[in-house]
Amino acid sequence: MSKVVRIHSLGGPEVLKIEDFDIGTPGAGEVRIRVEAVGLNRAEAMYRAGRYPIAPKLPSLIGYEGVGVIEQLGPDVDDFKVGDRVCVLPMIHQGQYGIWAEEAIVPTRILLPAPPGLTPSEAASIWMQYMTAYALIEVAEIGIGDGVIIRAASSSVGIAAIQLANWAGSISIACTRTSDKAQALLDQGAAHVVATDEEDLVARVMEITGGKGARTAFDPVGGPYVETLANALAPRGILFIYGGLSGEATPYPHWPCAYKGLSVRGWVASEIWNHPHRYKTAQEKILTGLASGHLKPVIAKEFHGLDQILAANEFLESNQQVGKVVVKF
Repeated sequence: MSKVVRIHSLGGPEVLKIEDFDIGTPGAGEVRIRVEAVGLNRAEAMYRAGRYPIAPKLPSLIGYEGVGVIEQLGPDVDDFKVGDRVCVLPMIHQGQYGIWAEEAIVPTRILLPAPPGLTPSEAASIWMQYMTAYALIEVAEIGIGDGVIIRAASSSVGIAAIQLANWAGSISIACTRTSDKAQALLDQGAAHVVATDEEDLVARVMEITGGKGARTAFDPVGGPYVETLANALAPRGILFIYGGLSGEATPYPHWPCAYKGLSVRGWVASEIWNHPHRYKTAQEKILTGLASGHLKPVIAKEFHGLDQILAANEFLESNQQVGKVVVKF
């Protein structure tokens, strides 16, 4: 038996239940890990609340990003060994497996060796954020002097996008709703911060870019504000929409797209890891960035113990964080 987190109904953090559960033994291509730390994602909160594209089959395990140590190998596992520290990547559908637990069964296809030199909390925090933000490098091909608008910039993916933009020589323009987090984002390396509830984003971006507009905008929120983002882009710019946190319909910004030849691009990190050659290239670049110091996971707050999973989820949804929310076991 292992202590695990499951949900039996949909709702807020209060539906998370810690239970004794028989996780069984690993099957073919699987391992059992002792979980050291997990990184929380908005996707898990949406899944728990019933707002995720895939509906939970209740009761459901939950949690799909973290780090742990392999304790047992299933049949046909020859690329890992007992004692290996591994990162668990969120390359599965929510609820298929669940690593908000003391121990968990996971398939080896979603594992990577934990990079050396990182704490457990840092190792639990790298792959979702950097693989998601890697769209700026792989698709937008940002470079020297390009403006990069980063909405919800205080999230872990937002900070990853700031770091990748800075590494590429681009101009990171961090967006946050109010000026409360402005200094924190500047401290994290943002070249500029725009408080979108208080300032005119288009005017600020045009000022920053000398009237050219930004090369790209990276947006997990969606909703009507995409029209503003589109108006702030340069001709032939790319508007990435990689989430729907607004909960509102996201219109197609026809006239800015038509007049400037913009692209509106949906994005999720699986677009990289579902293609082996792209996955390998992204891995290599991210590991290079971590080793060189250009990329550094930022931990907003570290909670200690599985019994703190509810408090950690409440903190995530309070929008106070700058960086990744982690629970360390």
